[in-house]
Amino acid sequence: MTRPLTPPFDIVIRGATVISEQSLGQNDVAIRDGVIAEVGPHVNGEAFEEIDAGGLHVLPGVIDMHVHFNDPGRAHWEGWISGSAAAAVGGTTTVAEMPLNASPPTLDGAAFDAKVAAASGASYVDFALWGGLTPVNLHAMDELAARGVAGFKAFMSNSGINDFLAADDATLREGMSRAAALGLPVAVHAEDETLTSSLTRSARADGETSFRAYLESRPPEAELAAIARAIDLAEETGCELYVVHVSTAAGVRLVADAKARGVNVHAETCPHYLLFSDEDVGQIGPPLKCAPPVRSARERDELCRAVGFGLVDTLASDHSPSPPEMKADDDFFKIWGGIAGCQSLLSAVLSSGAFALDDSGVQQVARLVSYTPARLLRQPQKGDIRVGLDADLVLVDLAQEFTLAQSDLRYRHLVSPYVGFPFRGRPVRTILRGTTIAQDGTIVGSPQGRLITPARESGLSA
Repeated sequence: MTRPLTPPFDIVIRGATVISEQSLGQNDVAIRDGVIAEVGPHVNGEAFEEIDAGGLHVLPGVIDMHVHFNDPGRAHWEGWISGSAAAAVGGTTTVAEMPLNASPPTLDGAAFDAKVAAASGASYVDFALWGGLTPVNLHAMDELAARGVAGFKAFMSNSGINDFLAADDATLREGMSRAAALGLPVAVHAEDETLTSSLTRSARADGETSFRAYLESRPPEAELAAIARAIDLAEETGCELYVVHVSTAAGVRLVADAKARGVNVHAETCPHYLLFSDEDVGQIGPPLKCAPPVRSARERDELCRAVGFGLVDTLASDHSPSPPEMKADDDFFKIWGGIAGCQSLLSAVLSSGAFALDDSGVQQVARLVSYTPARLLRQPQKGDIRVGLDADLVLVDLAQEFTLAQSDLRYRHLVSPYVGFPFRGRPVRTILRGTTIAQDGTIVGSPQGRLITPARESGLSA
């Protein structure tokens, strides 16, 4: 009796435009046992599932370097289930979750273990965890590194969370020295506390409550001063530096100039700085409050040009939601400063105008949301479409235009400044390690995300 032959592949994606770091063009992608088994114009062999992807682009799964799912402790703000579901629907297959606003924040080994426990069995996407760098946990950096943190996050200004203290220069210097010895990066929220607190006190003394007064209390100068100081400390200590959510072209140029002289530093920006201006804050209101704030239309356009010129290393969502009541107050200073955006990261980047929506432009996008994040997270198995890598993929219809509706959101709370925004480029299927986890805006299957930890021999240098 002849036994039936098993197909050589689990999935073959046929006829798509495949965007990889080294090449682009129409190809098939074959997947076996969760990894990419073959890429080529005509993959021979049957599969348990064949996907006709004619007219679609296949990109490496998005790696969002900057999310706050706030779980454990503040899961009512978001939580791993809803946050990761939203990310997956938007084409993201891996997130790097920040140490706050979970409670407790990820400041020691026990807090790291609690976060892994909260995410395991709940996350639809793979996840890396940042540890914290604060005045009270320098002694715990070694145990966090041993657990597998992606790096250490510090605030150079008030975080807005009482259990995550800002790092003064002495703390930052010592923390950077320890991180350098551990071979891990330090990420900084770069705003000058002295300037922002002084301007805020002055505005409050004058009875100011408007959005405009809030924006003026956190000027570009505060960002530039903090970035310059962080670069000096990184250069002094030999620490790899990752400057998160840079909101100005001038800030991006500071990083680029430092990199040119040999400092190991990288700049992240976010799509809300590329799509919105201060005038939009007046129209949209609290859902668009963040820190650093959205800038003027001129600043936005300059930042878009800097991104298009290749001066930025990564694009991330800085997804930082809260319960609706924390976004509802007539006093703009009292409103929670965070944007819900991880579901819209890829579509927002594609719609930003910073890139041509041809194959080479989409390749630039993939560099910012996949290739470089994988290197920064020391993940040689992720971030590209090559034989032997994890089959983390997103199929995108670049021709599809859509306006995001509130009913499309998969967050715990249906609040986002992107509601009503006209996007071009819809993720239609998201595949994690060879398994479809989202399709046409709907989650498929059960959570299967895993903790990922740095491969020490990998990384990205200046």
